[in-house]
Amino acid sequence: MTTFRTTDPDPFDLGFEADDEFAAPAGDDPWRTAPAPAAAAGDPFADFPLARRPEARSAVAPGLASLASNPFADLATPVAQPPRPAPVAAPAPPAMDWNTSAHEDVLPGVDAGVGEASVPRIAIHAFGVRAETLAVIEAAAADRRMVRASVVARHGGLEAAVDFYQNQPTPSLVLVETMDSAQRMLALLDGLAQVCDPGTKVVVIGQTNDIALYRELMRRGVSEYLTQPKSPLQVIRAVTALYSDPSAPFVGRQVAFVGAKGGVGSSTLAHNFAWSMAERMEAATVIVDLDLPFGTAGLDFNQDPLQGVFDALSQPERLDPVLMDRMMVRCGDRLSLLAAPATLEQDYDIGADAYEEVTQKMRGAAPFVVLDLPHAWAPWTRKVLVGSDDLVIVATPDLASLRNAKNIVDLVRQARPNDIPPRLVLNQVGVPGRPEIPVKDFGEALGVTPSLVLPFDPKLFGQAANNGQMVAEVAPKSKAAEGVDHLARLISRREAPAATKSASILSGLFKKK
Repeated sequence: MTTFRTTDPDPFDLGFEADDEFAAPAGDDPWRTAPAPAAAAGDPFADFPLARRPEARSAVAPGLASLASNPFADLATPVAQPPRPAPVAAPAPPAMDWNTSAHEDVLPGVDAGVGEASVPRIAIHAFGVRAETLAVIEAAAADRRMVRASVVARHGGLEAAVDFYQNQPTPSLVLVETMDSAQRMLALLDGLAQVCDPGTKVVVIGQTNDIALYRELMRRGVSEYLTQPKSPLQVIRAVTALYSDPSAPFVGRQVAFVGAKGGVGSSTLAHNFAWSMAERMEAATVIVDLDLPFGTAGLDFNQDPLQGVFDALSQPERLDPVLMDRMMVRCGDRLSLLAAPATLEQDYDIGADAYEEVTQKMRGAAPFVVLDLPHAWAPWTRKVLVGSDDLVIVATPDLASLRNAKNIVDLVRQARPNDIPPRLVLNQVGVPGRPEIPVKDFGEALGVTPSLVLPFDPKLFGQAANNGQMVAEVAPKSKAAEGVDHLARLISRREAPAATKSASILSGLFKKK
């Protein structure tokens, strides 16, 4: 458990130690009724009626009832408080510097080999006192991980929440900020317990770090206690943890490869990357070819499966682990392929929801799921790009690639403000006689440092494609093979096992952000 500390003098000091016991004596009723507190001066919800909830809704939420013998039982009637300071204008959420090492981390508490689960379809009400807190909550509500949740943020704190729910049903989750003293906070929580429906979870945002206060809040049934979150990820992590199911299957990391234009080698790199993840990093990996009419994954892995990704997209509701395993073909001990039909005999009119459902279910098949996206723009393409844990943009050093890559980066920057930036791979650099944009200028124009620069090597890639092999199988010591292994290490955030690790001679080219 996290240790919370305070400094003297502390207005939140309750006068008890961390080891003090608050359990009710045997035989005492563990529930007590606290009257609804009066509105504090200056509260934006002060004009709300204080009429009590009808008897039909007077049941106390089990999690928020206070204990009978609590030493603060005499605080049921809230004490008068000075007017709260007026909220200030909400500042814009801090801009993220995409070229800092901080973005090498994923959502706090999430392992690099595990995908980031989203919040279920729940209703969340937030009551904030400080404008800065409301800004952080609203930024968290716009995050891709909370797209299914319905979030409503209101001005006002813990007391405003008590007043608001007198005649309103409570949602699945209530976030409440308080700037009150500890005694008043506990008394207000007792009042909130009287108006909360059973099953409602409550997260309190407070001003102090104190282990004794934290334990008392947990004892009273508060689901979580946060101290002034500075980042939307702190709110997202707290909400996600409340609704995580330990018995649910794990969620693998989804890595999407997209080309800035056709012919830049995005599919080839996606296939070689998946092979490197499985063979070099020794991580179970699935490669999914989403280019239904022209996919080349089957050719590159020398496979011709009877079933593939089109069968999964045609019946996403029936896709379960057994059916999924039948549709995939094994390309190695740790690598599986869900191939595209690569035929023009039928039209592929598939909705974005089907793509989203299939890709979400595929995350349970392996720790890493690599998506080979076609260079075509559709609603499902945008949804898959925004919903992926890692995004790799493959481009060549020319003007068309620069323009298209910038459009993708701008889209991602707006839709995923709390995620790490996409990885930029510059491929086919150094074509004889072709004018090229310098690598440094290309990266500066996008605001993203290239993670990998691969030289033009048509003989190696052509031989590998014609043989149905990966470049590491044809030339394991080549610059291309070592470059793909380097990209696998960056995204997996792990080192290759000692048996497969080899020293790279390209440390100057492969610069980590």
